[in-house]
Amino acid sequence: MAQQTETRITKMFDRLKAEGRGGLGTFITAGDPDYDTGLEILMGLANAGADMIEFGIPFSDPMADGPAIQASSLRALKKGMTLAKTLNMVREFRKQDDVTPIILMGYYNPIYIYGIDIFLADAKEAGIDGYIVVDLPPEEENELCKPAIAAGMNFIYLTAPTTDDERLPRVVENASGFIYFVSITGITGTKSATSADIAPHLERIRKHTNLPIAVGFGIKTPKNAADTVKVGDAAVVGSALVKVITDNLDENDNPMPGIAPKVHKLVSELAAGVRSVNKRIGA
Repeated sequence: MAQQTETRITKMFDRLKAEGRGGLGTFITAGDPDYDTGLEILMGLANAGADMIEFGIPFSDPMADGPAIQASSLRALKKGMTLAKTLNMVREFRKQDDVTPIILMGYYNPIYIYGIDIFLADAKEAGIDGYIVVDLPPEEENELCKPAIAAGMNFIYLTAPTTDDERLPRVVENASGFIYFVSITGITGTKSATSADIAPHLERIRKHTNLPIAVGFGIKTPKNAADTVKVGDAAVVGSALVKVITDNLDENDNPMPGIAPKVHKLVSELAAGVRSVNKRIGA
């Protein structure tokens, strides 16, 4: 297992454990539906109850994203969003919040084009804490995983219901921060899994790692989120938040008034669901 450097991510999970509760992770796409509105949404997530933020790098050819998040990427790209602008949004966020973890989530191509060494330096300076790069499996750990860890950031790997016991040790070997369990087979924002579905997989994963496990894909409601943290260490919600954005755009994909508060309202409801679950031993 990789050496676990202390980061905002590890500190967050330590706090959650001390408080006896699960965490809420929120996903939004950087620059969706435009830079200014996206920044307003980002700035309010932690105050609304998000414990960590997965910040999507807009990309034209995703593999794991469902229709809602695909559309959010395309909207951001059409408005001129870039990886450099994504990092700039994080810099703005860090002016007001130096505690909430931000994990960049996306695909390798934009990072590769940016240049690995300069990207890692710029990302660390901006205030990024870790990475989820969907199309970089453990076999490609020298590309970004090991350099990121060496630079003092976390690299989070995905596991799925189809990740068997033969594969799991390799997946978690150099993971850091937490393990991301994809609760369904398929793309984001489609079907949902119950805690009964999820629990056996998490038990299996925990035989191979002591890292916290965040569960994502298919979590849409406060009840979904609460059920998820009964067995997992955090619930991650993305497509449901992106849908709020989508539902509040005009025919030209421009934001209608009040879009950010509507996103934050759902985050607050999800956070209340998560915080309703007492995870203290014997509670």
